[in-house]
Amino acid sequence: MNMKIYADNAATTKLDIDAFEAMKPYLLEDYANPSGAYSFSKKAKRALKEARQTIAECINAEPEQIIFTSGGTESNNHAIKHFTVPSDICHVVTSAIEHHSVLYACENSGFERFVVPVDKYGVVSADELEKVLRRYCPVIASCDSTLVTIMTANNEIGTIQHISELSEVAHRHGAVFHTDAVQAVGHIPIDVQAMGIDMLSASAHKFNGPKGIGFLYSRNGLLQIFHHGGAQELGMRAGTENVSAIVGMAVALKKNIEEMKHSTEHLHHLTEILLTTLRSADVEFMLNGHPTERLPGNINISFKSKSGEGLMHMLDLKGICVSTGSACDSVNQQVSHVINAIDVPADYREGTIRMTFGKDNSEQEAVDIANVLIRIIGI
Repeated sequence: MNMKIYADNAATTKLDIDAFEAMKPYLLEDYANPSGAYSFSKKAKRALKEARQTIAECINAEPEQIIFTSGGTESNNHAIKHFTVPSDICHVVTSAIEHHSVLYACENSGFERFVVPVDKYGVVSADELEKVLRRYCPVIASCDSTLVTIMTANNEIGTIQHISELSEVAHRHGAVFHTDAVQAVGHIPIDVQAMGIDMLSASAHKFNGPKGIGFLYSRNGLLQIFHHGGAQELGMRAGTENVSAIVGMAVALKKNIEEMKHSTEHLHHLTEILLTTLRSADVEFMLNGHPTERLPGNINISFKSKSGEGLMHMLDLKGICVSTGSACDSVNQQVSHVINAIDVPADYREGTIRMTFGKDNSEQEAVDIANVLIRIIGI
């Protein structure tokens, strides 16, 4: 059936029209390899340079600190697995609610792994991180091979972490701080200098850019070479750059940041409409994640004694797209590790769905989703 309402923007977003138009010339006309020595390559080479500069400015970094990748998963894997360590022993510290691209990379990194718990809202406290680092890294000099990786905002429940506080704790113990900011970049303000971030992962299709492209910000000297071959990406990641996608990513990110204030207000308004409509009908549910410090438009709710998968499919039959959690884990329909980590009551856990609004969603769509949910829950 034709899609009626798309409310799964945390999974992917619609490509921005300006980003699409900016991409077209590098697919149809100026398609040269930017590494070419002839004049035909000049436009592609210049576009690559300008996109790198734009993206760096968006997060307050330097252009030479931006490495283009295929997306968030690759960026997370490189940041963790290719972290330059000065000794044979390395620790990696992460949280219980990270994306699987972080959790699995930590498990397979060969480093000793420690997990910091979260509270009922999915917040990693600076005190809890301090406890872990104090126990395993009591002396700063012994911690120069420790990586702390905590996501900026959770992809399932939307909780935003206090990254500046967490990075300060990590640095006090001599650790390097990486953040998976895939859900955050383009949606909330990010300043890698002010926030004390050493490495950051981002993915274009989460902020209305094209799929298959992302970037990794890294301070100099923190990473080993990713791919061997040519000298692309500052010698760190060999392979011909996807110029059109990179250009689209830069345009989409800059535009999202310029429109962030308006978009945030709009998304908060849609969220309030949906939740108020449910409450006015006396629907019993739990809102998961932090009540206020959460991503705009992220609504993760659990219904008592219901099946989240069942609710998702019933909404789909009405032309409404939502999810039960991370789209990257859609094959596995068990209760999310995030929902388990924040200790949602047992009789609510399986009845969890996630709705994530985007800038193109309307007030009427928020009302329609709520009304369909009210009818379904009553069945």
